Amino acid sequence: MQIGKRTWAIAEGYIPGWSNGPAPAFTSHEAACILNTGDADAHLTLTLYFEGRPPAGPYRITVPAERTLHLRFNNLSDPEKIPLETPYSSLFVSDVPVVIQFTRLDSRQEANALITTIAYAE
Repeated sequence: MQIGKRTWAIAEGYIPGWSNGPAPAFTSHEAACILNTGDADAHLTLTLYFEGRPPAGPYRITVPAERTLHLRFNNLSDPEKIPLETPYSSLFVSDVPVVIQFTRLDSRQEANALITTIAYAE
């Protein structure tokens, strides 16, 4: 069974510049959890939009058929690393339907904050 959409947007994006706690588990980060329930690999492009500069990307991502990928934005490096302490938004376009959930761990304080939401699908 294949579920999802081909276009997803996450309007909120921000990776703190520092963290509190042992790495990598408690490194402040953002992640896109991508679910591909179909029988074909999902090939996605990711474009990042910023307030004061041109977009970055495309980042190319593959999620194998009937698998999930927890993509940490902090680990993206090609075509460039995402700048810390800089607001951004993201747009995913996939060649097959997928589901995307957004998560942020903010560990700047000892009492960590975790948020999660389903991305906007079109």
